[in-house]
Amino acid sequence: MRALLPGVVAAALILPILRSDGSFRVRPAPPFPSDPSRWVGPPQTWANLRGRVVLLDVWTFGCVNCVRTIPWVRAARERYAPRGLSVVGIHTPEMAFERERSAVEAEVRRRGLDFPHLVDDDYAYWNALENRYWPALYAVDRCGVLRARAIGEVHAGEASGERLEAEIEALLAEAPEDCARR
Repeated sequence: MRALLPGVVAAALILPILRSDGSFRVRPAPPFPSDPSRWVGPPQTWANLRGRVVLLDVWTFGCVNCVRTIPWVRAARERYAPRGLSVVGIHTPEMAFERERSAVEAEVRRRGLDFPHLVDDDYAYWNALENRYWPALYAVDRCGVLRARAIGEVHAGEASGERLEAEIEALLAEAPEDCARR
């Protein structure tokens, strides 16, 4: 993982999506590519996910910090899916060997990640998110709006996991009908 601050590797930082002046910026999540060859699992669209809270997990299988976050992502999905949470993996490679689709598919299976994954070999989605770090988790509200992100490892029973779960809980508490008013 590229260190955000000297000495910060394992702790996740929960941050709003910020403008260059530091103020909070609510913005729609970037559209997903529709090409099925870019997906492990069924291709996703924001239209299909509308009404659900979405956790975007930006990761790569060669990143130890990403791998250490997987148990939290799986547990959050299991805990919150019945209440309206969907998870979409965004696999953006750091190293050349992580670009092999068969390797990505094998890692998704081996790690029990039974949710769709965008294969982001060209960094198009990474760049659209204005992302810079692995792992990064983005909380998207029921209307498809980016509302928060966590940078770094996230773990159950630690502040990193508790903060992101609080964000998810708050988004799940918002009424799906609120999208019609936006």
